[in-house]
Amino acid sequence: MSLLEELIESGVNVDEALERFMNNAALYERMLGKLVDAVNSTEVMPAFEAQDYETALTNAHTLKGVMGNLSITPLYSAYTDIVRLLREDKPEQARKVLEEVLPVQEKIIACIERYK
Repeated sequence: MSLLEELIESGVNVDEALERFMNNAALYERMLGKLVDAVNSTEVMPAFEAQDYETALTNAHTLKGVMGNLSITPLYSAYTDIVRLLREDKPEQARKVLEEVLPVQEKIIACIERYK
């Protein structure tokens, strides 16, 4: 099984992403490799733990954009909800969404790392 096939099984809209990347799978895979660094440098949970909701919002918004550009649909949807909830001053609900999506994120990141 290939990286892209595994990502499809995880709910990533690979066809949409490839369209965005002019059907250049090598470029898309290279950008996926950069996703690992982005996720590691833009963590949201530490901000929640510090009750720094402004940083949580900033980081979640950044990750939302990255996930959207790469068509990582399950994570894009979750970060969209997190951003909305933080803007509505509902940090507890936002944290719950984050806690639910982190295992999915870890699975997708692990998949990408296997193919780096």
